[in-house]
Amino acid sequence: MQVTVTTPGGTSNGVSFTYVSAPVPALTSATPNSGPAAGGTTVTLTGTGLAATTAVRFGATPATSFTVVSDTHVTAVAPAGTGTVQITVTTPGGTSNGLSYTYSGAPTLSGVSPNQGSTSGGNTVTLTGTNLSGATSVLFGATPATSFTVVSPTQITAVAPAATAGPVDVTVVTPGGTSTLPNAYFYVSPPVLLGVAPLSGPLAGGNTVTLTGTHLIEATAVRFGATAATSFTVVSDTQITAVVPAGAAGPVQVTVTTVGGTSNPVSYTYLAAPIVTTLVPNQGPASGGSTVTLTGSNFAQTTMVLFGAVPTGFTVVSDTHLVADVLAGVAGPVAITVTSPGGTSAPTTYTRVAPPGI
Repeated sequence: MQVTVTTPGGTSNGVSFTYVSAPVPALTSATPNSGPAAGGTTVTLTGTGLAATTAVRFGATPATSFTVVSDTHVTAVAPAGTGTVQITVTTPGGTSNGLSYTYSGAPTLSGVSPNQGSTSGGNTVTLTGTNLSGATSVLFGATPATSFTVVSPTQITAVAPAATAGPVDVTVVTPGGTSTLPNAYFYVSPPVLLGVAPLSGPLAGGNTVTLTGTHLIEATAVRFGATAATSFTVVSDTQITAVVPAGAAGPVQVTVTTVGGTSNPVSYTYLAAPIVTTLVPNQGPASGGSTVTLTGSNFAQTTMVLFGAVPTGFTVVSDTHLVADVLAGVAGPVAITVTSPGGTSAPTTYTRVAPPGI
């Protein structure tokens, strides 16, 4: 058809205009559907009737740029903006339906708790901050969290991955940007026990033992079997002193726990106190020089035999027999006791006999 213009001076010549039957564009998806307030995100729009696109708008703001890929795809660079806006596409056939696009504020991390854990990972860490909704990644150093859950816009829980000992940055990535807390989490090596001294003690406990090893400085617990030490003191990264709790006769495994994990076990033995049942002979000359045989139980770990308050030589024959040297002394009764790490026996009487007078 011819298009003409009419004025009081007449009607112009005609120019040709053709009506085109162009479809109205339709949008079905926008990926991603959110991005930072500063814009710059490339968004892929899918739909139909997009080949003749002349404009892409985010709300009332034109896209920074756009590219028609095909009749079903357009890529557009989001302009700066705030809140949730509608993306529309315009062609000669009209303007499409709108699809929601949300401008996200940049995330800000303010805290990590707990701020340390084992090099083996696996513990749950709570991250606090702002604008954490929609988080797409949580990193410990350069390693992604094993898993994470966005609890709220101000909180994320993340499972720490394994890593080598030392501090790492913690980073959260959202559609709104990235936030990093430098050196916010510390990986701690698990404790290693090398020994315990002494190796045994009484059933009643109460004695102090020294544990040696490495990575002990962060100790939170010392256990004898399943029983916590009565108390303990971290002397250094390589030494702990612990007060032994009461226990049953026999060996138990001693372990140390830190934020880095639980150590290998070392063995400690609870010993019953020696029991003396017979003494043969039970008397002899005051000049000493002979031996006596003690019969009873729990003699294997004997450390001392006393005649009164004086130590004497002895030989452990078995857990039930012990031979001791008789010391010279004043005529009369004297108490013999046997001591081991399990304690001291009840006294047994030996009588020194004076030589006959003339």
